[in-house]
Order: sequence, then structure tokens, then C-alpha cells
Amino acid sequence: MADPLLWQISTVTAIRAETSEVSSFTLRLPNWRTHRAGQHYDVRLTAADGYQAQRSYSIASPPSRTGEVDLTIERIAGGEVSPYFHDILELGHQVEVRGPIGGYFVWEPALGGPLLLVAGGSGVVPLMAMLRERATADSRPSAVLLYSSRTVDDVIYRDELASLATNDSGLRLIQTLTRSQPAGWTGYDRRIDRPMLTEAIAAAGSQPLVYICGPTLLVEAAANGLVELGVPAAQVRTERFGPTS
Repeated sequence: MADPLLWQISTVTAIRAETSEVSSFTLRLPNWRTHRAGQHYDVRLTAADGYQAQRSYSIASPPSRTGEVDLTIERIAGGEVSPYFHDILELGHQVEVRGPIGGYFVWEPALGGPLLLVAGGSGVVPLMAMLRERATADSRPSAVLLYSSRTVDDVIYRDELASLATNDSGLRLIQTLTRSQPAGWTGYDRRIDRPMLTEAIAAAGSQPLVYICGPTLLVEAAANGLVELGVPAAQVRTERFGPTS
């Protein structure tokens, strides 16, 4: 089996817009290996003069899919890697990657549940891999996703999440929009706080396995809040990025 730390050349086979600033890129891998939901791939770009830029992106696709992975990437203004994916990369282009990487922020059906997933912005990506893998499992633990976005147009995987929540009685979707809300919005309209976490815990059931991913301030507030509400710290796993919200 291929070493996950060895670089390989992948081929772009699909590009799908998730929002105006976020797209999913399907990469076919010559040395594919099974990943665990929550892991990531490193991407490396090399310029003609030899300069290299490298970033890590969470895997969005479930481990049950073989031969390829989806990386959902948000365009970061002034970034060195994400603008290349959004503005230059086309079907058939090749990109250097290595992975899957990571062993802490991972979930697989054998770990069971119930699951309490908390996401801010593009922090939903590794959690979506978990939900997608859960959907393929013979035995599905109950799951709650508490997801914070700026606006409804910033909700990544919006239609798929709505479909999953509608068709799976074991999945509860709780959403909050922090900047603006459309007419008829019935979710929350502020940053994640104690009442939201209280509702999420009640929906998830006792002693949930918790995965939180998003901007640092959101992750810290959610993790601390859950522990204060009685969730054992040992059952809370976090992954964070940058100061953006």
C-alpha cells in the first residue's frame, strides 16, 4: 500500500461549485488508499522558478468511495493555493498531493455514537465526510450537526444537507446565520452560544462523541461551552483554522 507521505500526481476529474467562494474538486489518485473521515490531503504547487506553496485540505468524500477523493476548497483572498484551484485548474489538469494524513480528528462507523458535530464555515468539510460515511453504514448512530454560516448563500452543501436531514430521521440539522437571514428563516440568527449548544446536546442524547471544526474562536467557544454543559472533555475533538469567520 502506498505511503501516505509520498507525493503523487492526481488528475482533476470533476469541479463542482458549492457556493460563490467554495468549490469541490474531485482528484483521481494513481496510488489511492482508504482514508478515515476527518483526514486531509496536502497539496503542493511548484512554480517555474522552483518556488513551492503547500496547503492542507480536508477530505469531503466518504472512505467508501474508491480511487478518488473530493477536496472542498474555499477561495482565500491573497492566498497562494486556493486561487489557483478556483481560477486556473480545469478538468484534466494535474496537481501534486499526498495523504491521507491525520489520526486524531477522525470518525468511522465502528466508533459508534451518538455524534454531535459543530461547524463554522468551511469547517463543515471534514464533518461532511463523516455524515456521508455514516449514510453508507449498516448501523447509523444518531447525529446532530450544528452549523454556523454567514448567510444562506454561504451554506456549503446546502441542498445535500437538507436532503440528508429530510430523509434520515436519525440526523438533526441545526443552523444559524450570523450576518443576514432570508424571509421565513426559522433557524438561529447569531453566533453559536449556550442555548444552541444546549439544544444540540438534548438532540444528540447523552455522552455524544463531539467533533468541532471551524475558526479558532468558534471552536474554543463551542468546546468550552459543551464541557461546561457536562460533556466530558475526553469526548470532544477539535480542529481549527485561522481567524476568519
